[in-house]
Parts: sequence; structure tokens; C-alpha cells
Amino acid sequence: MPKAFVEMEKLKVPHSGLGQFCLHAGRALVAQRPAELELHFYVPAARRGLFGDGVRYVTHSPVHKLTSASRGGFDVWHCIHQDSRYLPPRRSTPLVLTIHDLNFMQKYSGRRQAARLRALQERIDRASAVTFISEFTERTVRAHLRVEGKRTRVVYNGNSLREFPGAPRPRFAPRGPFLFTIGIVSPKKNFHVLVPFLRELRDRSLVIAGSSASTYAQSILRLARELGVADRVILPGNVTDEEKYWLFANAEAFVFPSLAEGFGLPVIEAMSLGRPVFLSTRTSLPETGGRDAFYWDDFDPGAMRDVFEGGMREVRSDPGKEGRLRAWAARFSWERAAREYLEVYAEV
Repeated sequence: MPKAFVEMEKLKVPHSGLGQFCLHAGRALVAQRPAELELHFYVPAARRGLFGDGVRYVTHSPVHKLTSASRGGFDVWHCIHQDSRYLPPRRSTPLVLTIHDLNFMQKYSGRRQAARLRALQERIDRASAVTFISEFTERTVRAHLRVEGKRTRVVYNGNSLREFPGAPRPRFAPRGPFLFTIGIVSPKKNFHVLVPFLRELRDRSLVIAGSSASTYAQSILRLARELGVADRVILPGNVTDEEKYWLFANAEAFVFPSLAEGFGLPVIEAMSLGRPVFLSTRTSLPETGGRDAFYWDDFDPGAMRDVFEGGMREVRSDPGKEGRLRAWAARFSWERAAREYLEVYAEV
């Protein structure tokens, strides 16, 4: 029976974007796998059993960076993220490498950037196949790295939102109309531009969900106090799946001014409920949001207000808008992604 090793060390932070990718991709791989394939998941100790009893588990250890995550023979080894340090011990083992983004190109320059590019090129050189989570990511990789001679494929992420139709209102949620966004609260998300934008709007609040243990999160709260909107800016930290569903379902709109996304999972989650989405024009977001999203190419508060108000007028006057948003989101499913990953396994 052929055996596949799927590296999912990023499950150590399940609420992160990569943690969610591992969680949903793993569940879909189990559901879609052929009977003749034996799946082995490489997971943190706390996540053993996460994907049920019908698969096998290899427990993560930091020493595996120096040795190997497994000595067993595998027919394919899937590194679920491009920066993985957990590679197959045998160079003859077919390696599938999934690349999410090259966000470090914005963060680093000079020698540090060059070192990151060299390290990724070494993984690409070792890989039998390279998958990308968006066409934008593929274009960016091809602009800076060599992938010639490799099997390549774009495999889009799926909609991760779990639905809880009867979910109660979270205790931290505002009573009036509100805008919603979610993600690790870090500078690349560009969430701080939403604070002066909020001051341009009346009678609305802003909920920014996601890990907020950072100086950047504190700077957002400080800016809100300086601009006199602190009572309308809420950072609840990580939220439960039930709370997240309620926030998506009840928000007036989803706002996402991010500067660096390989895909942008929350965009699809919002659209799957027919919510209007307002995105930046940066990186992969126009590809993910499609034609029925609204876009900011200028983060001046007045310009953002104009786009928002114009977009909401269009939403109110277009009865077909919600249906088109839901239909677009339906194109992205983890079932489809899993089938495509399994096809890549079979090819290599």
C-alpha cells in the first residue's frame, strides 16, 4: 500500500492562517483519499488523533530539524508550507512542496532576503512537484526563483467557515452596525488604516478578531484613543468558530486592507455568506475577491469612505449581488483542493 507523509507542524498554532490551512486540508485529504493510500500526518503532540483513527500520526519534535521527522519509507512526502524544515531523509523520496507566498520579500532586503530566497530555491530544487495557493503566488515565485522542469499546479484553498445558524451574539459584539475583519494582528494586515476610516463613518463599530498579543495591536488601540473612536474599536483576540460565524453573518461588511496575502481565506468565508467585502488591491486579493468585491487602492480615510459608501449603495440597489458573492465563494472548496493534492501525489 502506498504511503504519504503530510507535514503539518504548523498545527501548533491552529488559529493562524497556516494552522487553519493544515486543519481543513487534512480533514479533506482524509475524506477524499483512495482506499489504497495510507496517510501519515506529522503533527504536534497535542494534535494526535485530530484527523480520526483511520490515519497514522508522527509526533513533532524540535530535534527533527537536525535529524528527521521519520525514518520510515514513504512514496510521497508533502511539505505543507514552503519554509518547512522537515524534509524526507532520503533524497529519492518524491517531495511535494506547497508555496503560500513570498511575503518575506516585503519584510527583508539585502542579505536576509537573499538568504531566504536561497533556502527556498534549495527546497524547490529538491521537490518533484511544486503547488501554489494562487496564480499570484506562482507568478511571484517564477519572477524570483527557478521552477523549470518541475511539475507545477495552482491548488486554491477552500472555504473554511463552519456554520452555526443559531449562534448567540458574542458578549463583546457591538449592539449597532459594525464592520468585521480577522487575522493575526500584524503590520502586514494593515489594520491600522481602518481606524481613521472608521472616524469617517457614523454610528458604526469595528471588530478586529485574531491574535492581538503584539505591539502593533496596542498601537491600533492607541490610535483609536487619539482619534476619539476607542469606544467603537473592539479587539477580542482569537474567537471561537461559533463566534466567528456570528461575526461574519451579522457584519454590515467584511473589510480587509491587507498588504500581503498568498490567498486570503477570510475573504471567501465572508463571501460564502453573501457579505459585501472591501479589500486592498495588493498581492492575491483581486484574484481571490473577483469582480464582485470592492477594492481600495488608496488608504486615505476619505478615499476609503468614498469606496465604501459607493459599494454599499451598489449592494442595496443590486438584488443579485448577494447571490453572485455566494456563487463565487462556492468555487473554492477543500474537497476540490484535496482531490487535486491527491492527484499530485499520484503523479509523482
